[in-house]
Amino acid sequence: MTILQQIFWGSAILGFCLLIHVGCLALCEQALETISRRIRRRTPSMRITVMLVFALCVLIFALTIEVWIWSTIWIVFEIFPSWNEAVYFSLVTFTTVGYGDVVLGPEARILGSFAAVTGLLSFGLSTAFLIAVTNRLLAIEHLDHGR
Repeated sequence: MTILQQIFWGSAILGFCLLIHVGCLALCEQALETISRRIRRRTPSMRITVMLVFALCVLIFALTIEVWIWSTIWIVFEIFPSWNEAVYFSLVTFTTVGYGDVVLGPEARILGSFAAVTGLLSFGLSTAFLIAVTNRLLAIEHLDHGR
């Protein structure tokens, strides 16, 4: 794969993955509003726990989809011969652990960098989202406690 092809496909897949991630965050926000109304009579610790666990599940779902998208790319472009290698490489790259036991040849190194950037941005968005949700939940509980 040429450098331009890697940049094109890497950018397209990165954009697609982030679109999925942001979409999941938006759906999660809507679902949290609904859950909040349904469990408003529960104890504060129960409400916080339920809502944070739900948010974490949505984030894990989104991240898993993104890893599978990258795994599929490695198979489609015949970078790796097996799903085992493709998924393993995707996870290691996505989390930026980069063990180095499975590496890309020069024909796909730039594409691999886009996979790492996807992981960085997705984990960054996830962290910011969880902090915002937690702050909002704690502020609501603080206000409710003050009444």
